[in-house]
Amino acid sequence: MTDVIELNGRRYRRPEERPVVVICVDGFDPAYVDQGIADGVLPTIAGFVSRGWRGTADAAMPTFTNPNNVSIVTGAPPAVHGIAGNYYLDRDTGREVMITDDHLLRSETILGLMSQHGVAAAAVTAKDKLRRMLGHRLAGPCFSSEYADAEVEALVGRARPNMYSADLSLFVLDAGLALLRSGAARLLYLSLSDYVQHGHAPGDPEADTFHQALDERVARFVEAGAVVALTADHGMNDKPRVVFLEDELSRRFGVGAARVICPITDPFVRHHGALGSFVRVYAREPDDIAAMMAVSAELSGIAGVFERAEAAARFELPFDLEADFVVLGDTATAVGATRAEHDLSGLAGHRLRSHGGEGEQRVPFMLSRPLNAQYRQRAETCRLRNFDIFDFALNGIA
Repeated sequence: MTDVIELNGRRYRRPEERPVVVICVDGFDPAYVDQGIADGVLPTIAGFVSRGWRGTADAAMPTFTNPNNVSIVTGAPPAVHGIAGNYYLDRDTGREVMITDDHLLRSETILGLMSQHGVAAAAVTAKDKLRRMLGHRLAGPCFSSEYADAEVEALVGRARPNMYSADLSLFVLDAGLALLRSGAARLLYLSLSDYVQHGHAPGDPEADTFHQALDERVARFVEAGAVVALTADHGMNDKPRVVFLEDELSRRFGVGAARVICPITDPFVRHHGALGSFVRVYAREPDDIAAMMAVSAELSGIAGVFERAEAAARFELPFDLEADFVVLGDTATAVGATRAEHDLSGLAGHRLRSHGGEGEQRVPFMLSRPLNAQYRQRAETCRLRNFDIFDFALNGIA
């Protein structure tokens, strides 16, 4: 049994003195923290400022669920672990594929390696699409709220919730607390859903109610003696403008000249219509790429257009999986494929709030316990990434 595991150039100590709980609050924009503390709905998290550490970090790009959750559990960007979206185009077959397992994963995970070295580790996720990635080689509990079975329902003490509900995330936290209290896990990763954040801005009553319930559960983990670390996979912004990029390119270059892939696409499209601020574009004719990039860059609301090599280098993405070019919307703009492919009826009157671009890259980075001198200096002087959170929680506590 080793005291330290090594992964992707980092060393992680076993959680010996205290259990460690890392929570990825999906869509937890720093504005929710600021508003929640100001409104008094986050008293426990507010206490992290005086009793632990509160800062912000940069999420991995694109700012979607899969790349960032896998970055967090591997301590590395997508260029290392290979998961660059929720959805991708297979260049070899031409098929569009939703990523729901670990077949593209190119790295071990912190959880998996810890469990193989005698640490009681567990992963609980709201969305089942993440379960196989988070559970890669994990010898311990790994399940989702979405498909919780009778055994999990008994553990939590209630039936599994509706997938489109705030309770999908609260169920994850309650399951994690039950695993901790039972001794079934000393290292936990809990990944929530952004259902609330897609529909409700900071200060909305629904957002306050959810975040207050989150804070109450964080308090229970702290009371149970755990080091609690909080971060997010991405922020969240209103997107009043939508650019249907494939329609625009079809008008200029002909129908079928380009295929736009929206990597936000997942089984939970009702609350965002598969619209985010980062898309990948594949040209039928290589000679059209430069012209297509120029046309894309001229569109209102477009923040950046990057050819394949530049996108891979700038955003730390695997080059071999990258498109001919990528297009980013600005903070107020979502980018889609064709108007016919995006059903916004599920918003049910709510404004479109989404993520994916650089405007949603800043996320909270908080720990319930104070940092030692070395890690405090890092936090104060270096660029933090959300995927530094396990390093800080396992190695950096005073």
